[in-house]
Amino acid sequence: MGWCNVCDENDLVTNSGICVLLQGQQVAIFQLQQANGTELCAVGNYDPIGGANVLSRGIAGSCGDAVVVASPLYKQHFNLRTGECLEYPGICVPVYAVKLQQGRVWLHSVPQQLLLQATAQVTTKAEATAA
Repeated sequence: MGWCNVCDENDLVTNSGICVLLQGQQVAIFQLQQANGTELCAVGNYDPIGGANVLSRGIAGSCGDAVVVASPLYKQHFNLRTGECLEYPGICVPVYAVKLQQGRVWLHSVPQQLLLQATAQVTTKAEATAA
């Protein structure tokens, strides 16, 4: 569990997505040009509504304040920062921490949602032990 080197910075396409393999799982990485600089976002490539690995081929943009990718299949929007589907709030895709270091793109091997759940469980256990 930790950071994995997945591709070169030159493999990224501005305002678009690419697909990489992370421990056998497809992950879509988006390099987005924002007013305050470049932002990297990474989500699972699997579209749970369309049932296919296609999100890296979707159109990146925004809906209100949310930075999203529109699935190329049924056009539903997934928030690139939270993984939530805007049209179906109960459905989400995994979100991965991503960083750029010395010209290489690195992904954390555990989706952020799982890391948050693990942290919450540890906190709950610690609170129960202290009580």
